[in-house]
Amino acid sequence: MATTELLLKNVRVVRPDAPDGTEPERADIAVNDGTIVRIAPDLPGDDAATVVDGGGRLAFPGVVDAHQHWGIYNELATDSRTESRASAQGGVTTALTYMRTGQYYLNKGGPYREFFPEVLSAAQGNAYVDYAFHLAPMMAEHIDEIPYLVEEHGVTSFKIFMFYGSHGLHGRSSSQSDFLMTPPDERYDIAHFEFVMRGVQRAREQLADYAPHISLSLHCETAEIMTAYTKMVEREGNLTGLRAYSASRPPHSEGLAVTIASYLAHETGLPNINLLHLSSEKALSAALTMAGAFPHIDFRREVTIGHLLADVDTAHGLGGKVNPPLRDRADVEALWRHVLAGEVDWVVSDHACCRDEMKFGADRDDIFLAKSGFGGAEYLLPGLVGEGLKRGLPLQQVARLTSWNPARRYGLVNKGTIAEGFDADIALVDPDANWTVRAADSESTQEYTPFEGFAMTARVTDTFVRGNHVYKDGAVTGDPVGRYLRRGR
Repeated sequence: MATTELLLKNVRVVRPDAPDGTEPERADIAVNDGTIVRIAPDLPGDDAATVVDGGGRLAFPGVVDAHQHWGIYNELATDSRTESRASAQGGVTTALTYMRTGQYYLNKGGPYREFFPEVLSAAQGNAYVDYAFHLAPMMAEHIDEIPYLVEEHGVTSFKIFMFYGSHGLHGRSSSQSDFLMTPPDERYDIAHFEFVMRGVQRAREQLADYAPHISLSLHCETAEIMTAYTKMVEREGNLTGLRAYSASRPPHSEGLAVTIASYLAHETGLPNINLLHLSSEKALSAALTMAGAFPHIDFRREVTIGHLLADVDTAHGLGGKVNPPLRDRADVEALWRHVLAGEVDWVVSDHACCRDEMKFGADRDDIFLAKSGFGGAEYLLPGLVGEGLKRGLPLQQVARLTSWNPARRYGLVNKGTIAEGFDADIALVDPDANWTVRAADSESTQEYTPFEGFAMTARVTDTFVRGNHVYKDGAVTGDPVGRYLRRGR
């Protein structure tokens, strides 16, 4: 009887804890019961049930994509299956997906005690990668439910969408309570954000064992600035397409929101704050300024692969509409400077599959009618490795940005590195592969991509989820093996 379930031979192991720039270790990886049990050169394969030759490729820790949106535009059960397949193509082995009550997602309001079990039921048995959920307290009742969500379901991360003050998901919203499905006498505004922070901090104080992993994430854009600038851009009519959308949600709106959120964290004593998908120099500069102003707050800064690869001119059409918007090339270069300086904590996809018929309005040239968001998990690891190598980003830093850092922050105690005792989540990467992005090659149901035609110089060849070979030879294989992950203990 075989004593080793999987032996992955002849790989170069990229460890997030290794010194930057060191040569990846040539080794074999032995796996039992979904866990890495030994890493060493030249392990014998005669007692292994399955032997896979890694061909000397780089072995990265499976990507912990800390920002996805399953079920936002499609049925959650459908997205859990198709978009997890796309995730596996990009080396993603764990997807953390945002969820809230209101329009989109399950299209219902109410308490999370009733809502979240439906979420778990819809996703169960469909995912090809492991997954967990971030939840957004949209009304006062949700704030009271935070300790229950932590203890009962292992949800340790929560979210605020700052721009919903007078904006919907795609632009102006005439009725906030109808869109968010909240009580008509409640407002989703800065005061609510403060109360969410106080509620999250109370949960940290009540649940000491979970406290290090309980955090609050913020989408930092300012509703009032966006509303005024959208009117201005539409009235003037000088800009079109993605450039118009960027101007309607200007970078200083991000910087202002970051500043407000950071002061509220200081005021409420909440130390674990995640600033999501910072898209511009102004946003990141504000985030770094706030970190200096409030050193007792443990800020984490997130950037998306979309904002690192594409700009308002290079993205392929209006399919690149996203919140916050794609920016000018100068902002892309600024983001890279911050990444290379170690001032960004993790890189994500912000994957939100939006099919063609949903994405584009009656006028396919009107950016303000198009829906916001697009898929991109397929390009997360290959995009960061390929572009990062050109810019001198150490492979070890790639492993920290895509796996170790988000796993530690979000309470995924068995994820984030290739080491004995950790889950056998592994992505093999060929750093010398040249290929062209084509939406038709993606496992996502999205028929287009803003990266169409982009030249890539690294490719994920194999993905293992707890030792299950879910992606090989350019195709997703087998049945869904993804599990819901309770976090924090």
